[in-house]
Amino acid sequence: MSIKLTTNAIPAINAGDVNSKPLVQVMDIKLIGSTQERYRFLLSDSVATQHAMLATQLNDRVKSGSVRKGSVVQLIDYICSTVQNRKIIVVLNMETIIQDCDIIGTPDMPTECDTVPQKPVPATTSSKKSVVAPSSVKTSFSNGKAASYRNSGIGVQNFHPTAQPPYKQPPNYKNHGAIMKNEAPARIIPIAALNPYQGRWAIKARVTAKGDIRRYNNAKGDGKVFSFDLLDMDGGEIRATCFNSVVDRFHGVIEVGKVYVISKGNLKPAQKNFNHLKNEWEILLEAASLVEQCSDEDASIPTQQFTFKTIGEIENAESKSILDVIGVVVTVNPSVPVLRKNGLETQRRILILKDQSGRSVEVTLWGEFCNREGKTLQEIVETGSFPILAVKAGRVSDFSGRTISTISSTQLFINPESPEASSLRDWFHQVGKDTACHSISREVVPGGTNNELRKSLVQIKDEGLGRSDRADWIIVRGTISFIKTDTFCYTACPLMIGDKRCNKKVTKSGNSRWLCDRCNQEFEDCDYRYLLQIQVQDHTGLTWVTAFQETAEEIIGCPARELYRLRYEEEDDGRFSEIIRKCLFTEFIMKLKVKEELYGDEQKVKTTVVKAEKVKFSSETRFLLAMISRFHAH
Repeated sequence: MSIKLTTNAIPAINAGDVNSKPLVQVMDIKLIGSTQERYRFLLSDSVATQHAMLATQLNDRVKSGSVRKGSVVQLIDYICSTVQNRKIIVVLNMETIIQDCDIIGTPDMPTECDTVPQKPVPATTSSKKSVVAPSSVKTSFSNGKAASYRNSGIGVQNFHPTAQPPYKQPPNYKNHGAIMKNEAPARIIPIAALNPYQGRWAIKARVTAKGDIRRYNNAKGDGKVFSFDLLDMDGGEIRATCFNSVVDRFHGVIEVGKVYVISKGNLKPAQKNFNHLKNEWEILLEAASLVEQCSDEDASIPTQQFTFKTIGEIENAESKSILDVIGVVVTVNPSVPVLRKNGLETQRRILILKDQSGRSVEVTLWGEFCNREGKTLQEIVETGSFPILAVKAGRVSDFSGRTISTISSTQLFINPESPEASSLRDWFHQVGKDTACHSISREVVPGGTNNELRKSLVQIKDEGLGRSDRADWIIVRGTISFIKTDTFCYTACPLMIGDKRCNKKVTKSGNSRWLCDRCNQEFEDCDYRYLLQIQVQDHTGLTWVTAFQETAEEIIGCPARELYRLRYEEEDDGRFSEIIRKCLFTEFIMKLKVKEELYGDEQKVKTTVVKAEKVKFSSETRFLLAMISRFHAH
């Protein structure tokens, strides 16, 4: 098959062409880069050749063999950048026309010395042609004269010394005014084309997310930082980050949904611990950076970009991975206060999503999400409606099966206008509303050997749960029949050790202060933490379980300090007994950790309540219907 490459394609690209979509041939491929794989091509238009860098998103073309030495390709998206005074083509997109092809034309192949800038060779007065001597030939100089190269069979070339010109004083530009610079605006390029080798660039993109200002302290001192995410018309995404004084300059300027032209920023490798965007770089804005809002909204740039995973796919997702999910909200729990490990209180709200995959997942909202989107969702569900919720950048957790949690960069969209939302809404109204879904959050529990379905209390003993090397985690539906009230809490150390509280038991010292033996410090006041012993029963039997701080607070409904004050400070036994009585004979869905532990010289199985929620009969009915459906299926 004969094919003709695009004439003068290389000179045209070097001159700034980005639209001709030329046909060129790949003459050579080299893998470069130590920290990240990048491929360098040598491209030919049958006469001229030019080095090119392949965008990392196209690396699979080389690895799969669809592009190889000799391949004829059509450049779709490309730019020409200047790196260390050399031009290099950056290939953003291309199509393979012929995989294997003989060399076309007589391209001018560069030598190895062409790969680095060379100093110009001074002209000589000799009329003979220059001949390069082999490396074995030595050069010697004596008496100020250059000796000639000598070698049998090789022509001789004499080099005459050049007289050094007299020293001239450099020109003085003082008081002559500013030196003119090239102040022409940088050409706007796609986000996917950004790389650290470019000197001048600009991007036009919409802000899709904006983070809060965060404070930090390190060896260099105190500081502050904030970031925002950008999306351009080609679907490229990148994060921009500002520090300290640059935060003051740009934080009030950036608005979510607005379009900006950004230039004069530095590119640095993306920190994947904090950056979930599919880009190997992020922009560091500095004092000289420019951020200019566009007067037009530019409808060609989408307002948001999703890569949705079905709930069924989340079941096999890696823990702590960041992903997008969309589903129908079928349950919204009330917001509850939770004490974080750093001692600060925050809000938590749990809701349930389901989709066409026949799976449901638990989504945990934290902080402001609870009172903002969470409250709106609760109001909608209470009216009998079932809204669509799109979660962008949710984090997968395996604490209770597979769950999704919000993080600082998460965004929630209620009833979005998208094809996925429309399809999900139609499915739910037609069949999904009455379809039982298998929960990937409640029934599949990590860390144990028995992690299939919900268990009964009698199975703890009959199946020997907790007697292996690892703890068993199970879900039970049980009723609280008794709570020990003689020692329902303990006095705890309030001291912070790093980002965690000590929480060890403290005792009264001789001067009426609280003493912590672990920290060896005394305190005016202490914390009160729950340590509940609870008897739980179901239709098969009963067992004793232990509930600690957060879980016990969900069961009792008030903080341990308040209950302690009623019992021992105000001595209001009536109110104390009423709070305990309200908890009795209440059904809970409990997640239990069952593990054998050593008490003295005896091994005993200890059961701890990790999570407890009152039974919601609507969701429990759907669960039972799902069990019946699976029973009939088998």
